[in-house]
Amino acid sequence: MIFLYRYCRMLEEGSFRGRTADFVFMFLFGGFLMTLFGLFVSLVFLGQAFTIMLVYVWSRRNPYVRMNFFGLLNFQAPFLPWVLMGFSLLLGNSIIVDLLGIAVGHIYFFLEDVFPNQPGGIRILKTPSILRTIFDTPDEDPNYNPLPEERPGGFAWGEGQRLGG
Repeated sequence: MIFLYRYCRMLEEGSFRGRTADFVFMFLFGGFLMTLFGLFVSLVFLGQAFTIMLVYVWSRRNPYVRMNFFGLLNFQAPFLPWVLMGFSLLLGNSIIVDLLGIAVGHIYFFLEDVFPNQPGGIRILKTPSILRTIFDTPDEDPNYNPLPEERPGGFAWGEGQRLGG
């Protein structure tokens, strides 16, 4: 839960700042792919895989952040999902769940950040307009003139005619 909260918050405040609809679309895309892939490997509980997906996307978007694992291992952020998978392996857990999260995170990262920036690449993942309508705030109208009582400081003093001029 701590990983989910921490990396979800860092993604939302970082690379998804002001793009709530894109953030929700990442959740939906990741959840759909994990459910689909989970059927093939007979996984029912995908919470840990979802957390690893968020960690993977955050770590790839923050490649220069230095990490420390239990004070023993220093590494850069892109290695964090792999370190967590190794730790799961050391604890005797199955790494299929971690591999599923890494795979789905990599697919999202590749389609969203890598492929569109390649020569001839296009943006395949586009957030549906219904999500933008629901979650994103509309752009401010540049021609909007607020009422005097809505302006900071109240009325616009000093915008009248100059005396004696």
